[in-house]
Amino acid sequence: MIKRTFIAVKIETTTETERLVANLRSLLGNENIKWADIRNIHVTLAFMGDTPVVKIAPITQLIKGKCAGFGKFDFMLAGTGIFRNFRDPRIIWAGIKPQDGLIKLRALITECLEAGDVGFDGKPFVPHLTLGRLKNIKDIENLRRVLEKYRNIEFQKVWINEVVLFESILKPAGPVYIPLATLPLS
Repeated sequence: MIKRTFIAVKIETTTETERLVANLRSLLGNENIKWADIRNIHVTLAFMGDTPVVKIAPITQLIKGKCAGFGKFDFMLAGTGIFRNFRDPRIIWAGIKPQDGLIKLRALITECLEAGDVGFDGKPFVPHLTLGRLKNIKDIENLRRVLEKYRNIEFQKVWINEVVLFESILKPAGPVYIPLATLPLS
Protein backbone atom coordinates (compact mmCIF):
# COMPACT_ATOMS: atom_id res chain seq x y z
CA MET A 1 0.00 0.00 0.00
CA ILE A 2 1.17 3.54 -0.84
CA LYS A 3 0.39 6.95 0.70
CA ARG A 4 1.26 10.36 -0.77
CA THR A 5 3.22 12.02 2.04
CA PHE A 6 5.13 15.13 3.05
CA ILE A 7 6.69 16.61 6.19
CA ALA A 8 5.85 20.18 7.12
CA VAL A 9 5.48 22.73 9.86
CA LYS A 10 1.85 23.76 10.27
CA ILE A 11 1.11 27.46 10.53
CA GLU A 12 -1.68 28.54 12.85
CA THR A 13 -2.75 31.78 11.21
CA THR A 14 -3.63 34.93 13.11
CA THR A 15 -6.07 37.67 12.19
CA GLU A 16 -3.26 39.59 10.49
CA THR A 17 -2.47 36.75 8.09
CA GLU A 18 -6.13 36.07 7.44
CA ARG A 19 -6.64 39.79 6.73
CA LEU A 20 -3.69 39.79 4.30
CA VAL A 21 -5.11 36.82 2.38
CA ALA A 22 -8.58 38.39 2.32
CA ASN A 23 -7.09 41.64 0.96
CA LEU A 24 -5.16 39.79 -1.73
CA ARG A 25 -8.27 37.86 -2.72
CA SER A 26 -10.27 41.07 -2.92
CA LEU A 27 -7.65 43.04 -4.86
CA LEU A 28 -7.09 40.15 -7.27
CA GLY A 29 -10.73 39.02 -7.40
CA ASN A 30 -11.00 39.30 -11.18
CA GLU A 31 -8.14 36.86 -11.74
CA ASN A 32 -8.21 33.08 -12.12
CA ILE A 33 -6.41 32.08 -8.89
CA LYS A 34 -6.92 28.91 -6.85
CA TRP A 35 -6.45 30.19 -3.29
CA ALA A 36 -5.02 27.92 -0.61
CA ASP A 37 -7.35 26.98 2.23
CA ILE A 38 -6.09 29.11 5.14
CA ARG A 39 -6.64 26.14 7.48
CA ASN A 40 -4.09 24.11 5.48
CA ILE A 41 -1.27 26.68 5.42
CA HIS A 42 2.12 25.07 6.06
CA VAL A 43 5.80 25.14 5.12
CA THR A 44 6.78 21.93 3.35
CA LEU A 45 10.14 20.63 4.57
CA ALA A 46 10.20 17.49 2.42
CA PHE A 47 7.74 16.11 -0.12
CA MET A 48 8.10 12.36 -0.34
CA GLY A 49 5.17 11.68 -2.66
CA ASP A 50 4.22 8.03 -3.03
CA THR A 51 5.58 6.34 0.10
CA PRO A 52 5.17 2.66 0.96
CA VAL A 53 3.14 2.40 4.19
CA VAL A 54 5.72 -0.02 5.64
CA LYS A 55 8.32 2.81 5.60
CA ILE A 56 6.15 5.36 7.43
CA ALA A 57 6.53 4.01 11.00
CA PRO A 58 10.33 3.51 10.83
CA ILE A 59 10.98 6.92 9.29
CA THR A 60 8.63 8.53 11.82
CA GLN A 61 10.66 7.02 14.68
CA LEU A 62 13.95 8.12 13.12
CA ILE A 63 12.74 11.70 12.63
CA LYS A 64 11.18 11.76 16.10
CA GLY A 65 14.51 10.76 17.66
CA LYS A 66 16.51 13.33 15.67
CA CYS A 67 14.04 16.19 16.17
CA ALA A 68 13.59 15.70 19.93
CA GLY A 69 16.54 17.95 20.79
CA PHE A 70 16.16 20.48 17.99
CA GLY A 71 14.29 23.01 20.14
CA LYS A 72 11.50 25.40 19.26
CA PHE A 73 12.19 28.49 17.17
CA ASP A 74 10.33 31.36 15.60
CA PHE A 75 10.19 33.35 12.40
CA MET A 76 8.20 36.19 10.92
CA LEU A 77 5.83 35.93 7.97
CA ALA A 78 6.78 38.92 5.88
CA GLY A 79 6.20 40.11 2.35
CA THR A 80 4.55 38.64 -0.71
CA GLY A 81 5.82 37.63 -4.12
CA ILE A 82 5.48 35.17 -6.95
CA PHE A 83 7.32 32.15 -8.22
CA ARG A 84 8.44 32.15 -11.83
CA ASN A 85 8.17 35.75 -13.04
CA PHE A 86 5.61 38.34 -14.06
CA ARG A 87 5.60 37.05 -17.65
CA ASP A 88 4.56 33.60 -16.35
CA PRO A 89 3.48 33.86 -12.69
CA ARG A 90 2.55 30.54 -11.05
CA ILE A 91 2.40 30.89 -7.26
CA ILE A 92 1.64 33.77 -4.90
CA TRP A 93 3.64 33.30 -1.71
CA ALA A 94 4.21 34.85 1.69
CA GLY A 95 7.84 35.13 2.73
CA ILE A 96 9.62 33.95 5.87
CA LYS A 97 12.29 35.86 7.82
CA PRO A 98 14.70 34.71 9.17
CA GLN A 99 14.94 31.31 7.51
CA ASP A 100 17.85 29.81 9.48
CA GLY A 101 15.74 27.57 11.76
CA LEU A 102 13.75 26.18 8.85
CA ILE A 103 16.86 25.57 6.76
CA LYS A 104 18.54 23.65 9.61
CA LEU A 105 15.35 21.68 10.30
CA ARG A 106 14.98 20.83 6.61
CA ALA A 107 18.59 19.55 6.55
CA LEU A 108 17.90 17.35 9.58
CA ILE A 109 14.70 15.96 8.02
CA THR A 110 16.32 15.18 4.67
CA GLU A 111 19.25 13.50 6.45
CA CYS A 112 16.73 11.24 8.23
CA LEU A 113 14.93 10.46 4.97
CA GLU A 114 18.19 9.55 3.26
CA ALA A 115 19.20 7.34 6.22
CA GLY A 116 15.80 5.64 6.08
CA ASP A 117 16.06 5.16 2.31
CA VAL A 118 12.93 7.24 1.72
CA GLY A 119 12.90 9.19 -1.53
CA PHE A 120 11.91 12.86 -1.49
CA ASP A 121 11.67 15.77 -3.87
CA GLY A 122 15.19 17.15 -4.11
CA LYS A 123 14.18 20.64 -5.26
CA PRO A 124 16.11 23.51 -3.69
CA PHE A 125 14.48 24.52 -0.41
CA VAL A 126 12.87 27.97 -0.56
CA PRO A 127 10.91 28.54 2.69
CA HIS A 128 7.55 30.15 1.91
CA LEU A 129 3.80 29.80 2.35
CA THR A 130 1.83 29.10 -0.81
CA LEU A 131 -1.17 31.44 -0.75
CA GLY A 132 -2.52 30.86 -4.25
CA ARG A 133 -1.86 29.16 -7.56
CA LEU A 134 -2.28 31.37 -10.59
CA LYS A 135 -4.15 29.86 -13.51
CA ASN A 136 -4.47 32.79 -15.90
CA ILE A 137 -3.69 36.44 -15.20
CA LYS A 138 -5.46 39.15 -17.19
CA ASP A 139 -3.89 42.19 -15.53
CA ILE A 140 -0.19 41.62 -14.78
CA GLU A 141 0.34 45.26 -13.77
CA ASN A 142 -2.36 45.01 -11.11
CA LEU A 143 -0.79 41.79 -9.80
CA ARG A 144 2.58 43.57 -9.64
CA ARG A 145 1.05 46.59 -7.79
CA VAL A 146 -0.81 44.41 -5.28
CA LEU A 147 2.22 42.28 -4.42
CA GLU A 148 4.46 45.36 -4.21
CA LYS A 149 2.03 46.87 -1.68
CA TYR A 150 2.73 43.96 0.72
CA ARG A 151 6.37 43.29 -0.25
CA ASN A 152 7.90 44.68 2.97
CA ILE A 153 5.04 44.09 5.41
CA GLU A 154 5.62 41.85 8.45
CA PHE A 155 2.31 40.31 9.41
CA GLN A 156 2.71 37.38 11.81
CA LYS A 157 5.24 35.91 14.21
CA VAL A 158 5.16 32.10 14.14
CA TRP A 159 6.50 29.74 16.82
CA ILE A 160 7.47 26.26 15.67
CA ASN A 161 7.69 23.45 18.23
CA GLU A 162 6.83 20.41 16.09
CA VAL A 163 6.88 18.94 12.61
CA VAL A 164 4.03 16.96 11.12
CA LEU A 165 4.09 14.00 8.76
CA PHE A 166 1.05 14.43 6.52
CA GLU A 167 -0.77 12.28 4.03
CA SER A 168 -2.01 14.31 1.08
CA ILE A 169 -5.16 13.13 -0.67
CA LEU A 170 -5.89 14.96 -3.92
CA LYS A 171 -9.56 15.78 -4.47
CA PRO A 172 -11.30 17.93 -7.11
CA ALA A 173 -12.11 20.59 -4.50
CA GLY A 174 -8.48 20.71 -3.36
CA PRO A 175 -6.06 18.58 -1.36
CA VAL A 176 -6.96 17.10 2.01
CA TYR A 177 -4.09 16.84 4.50
CA ILE A 178 -4.30 14.13 7.16
CA PRO A 179 -1.71 14.22 9.98
CA LEU A 180 -0.10 10.79 10.33
CA ALA A 181 2.37 11.79 13.07
CA THR A 182 3.22 14.91 15.09
CA LEU A 183 6.89 15.07 16.09
CA PRO A 184 7.91 17.48 18.89
CA LEU A 185 11.12 19.51 18.53
CA SER A 186 11.89 19.65 22.26
